[in-house]
Amino acid sequence: MNNLVFENVSLKFGGITAINNVSFEVIPGRLFAIIGPNGAGKTSIFNCISGIYRPTEGQIKFGDNHLNLLRPDEIANLGIARTFQNIELFENMTVLDNILIGAHRHLDYGPISSLIFSKKVRNIEVEARKRAEDIIDFLEIEQFRYSYIMSLPYGVQKRVELGRALAMDPEILLLDEPAAGMNNEETEDIARFIIDIHEEMKKTIILVDHDMNMVMDIAQEVMVLNFGEKLAQDEPKKIVTNEKVINAYLGGGS
Repeated sequence: MNNLVFENVSLKFGGITAINNVSFEVIPGRLFAIIGPNGAGKTSIFNCISGIYRPTEGQIKFGDNHLNLLRPDEIANLGIARTFQNIELFENMTVLDNILIGAHRHLDYGPISSLIFSKKVRNIEVEARKRAEDIIDFLEIEQFRYSYIMSLPYGVQKRVELGRALAMDPEILLLDEPAAGMNNEETEDIARFIIDIHEEMKKTIILVDHDMNMVMDIAQEVMVLNFGEKLAQDEPKKIVTNEKVINAYLGGGS
């Protein structure tokens, strides 16, 4: 298991600074949350970790790997999976097929083996199918197994996207606004699944969300951003009484 180290990272777009000299470390097995007002730089941090953006300054390390130097697919193959704030599923495919796509990094065979559908290919495909079915059961979406994404309620689509990320069997799971747009019941469900993923599957999770109640209930450690800068990092009960954090959220103070 590897630590994720975000070291003095800055990200600039022309004259705009999205992230300003931010550092933090996530040790294996933690449920780590990043919060902050809109535009604070939360998703930009995820985009840097997953290789969509390259930092202007600083280093991002995952074990001995320098993520700054790697493509998004290479980062995914290291065991870093993510969901997105806006759902990024294949609408004309079924729930099962979308989740199977997440297992691609475990499909260790070439085009010739695939064409002749060798025993190795069959065994790998069976294992991928089993993993997908287990995830479907875990997320309680059995009734939607063969449903097309476009026909599903928003909350179910969010679970499917979570399932696709889990199918990668990642070391670190990046969850970008998993409860966004959900009602109270759906938020409670997704929070329960996140806790189960953390405790039962032993996954390291980095969570970004605006639902403060959910974050403070489930996170072990919270980092607060404001205008691209790190404002505080501590356990949830200390974060909620931090004056700088209160001022950033309520707009008071200096």
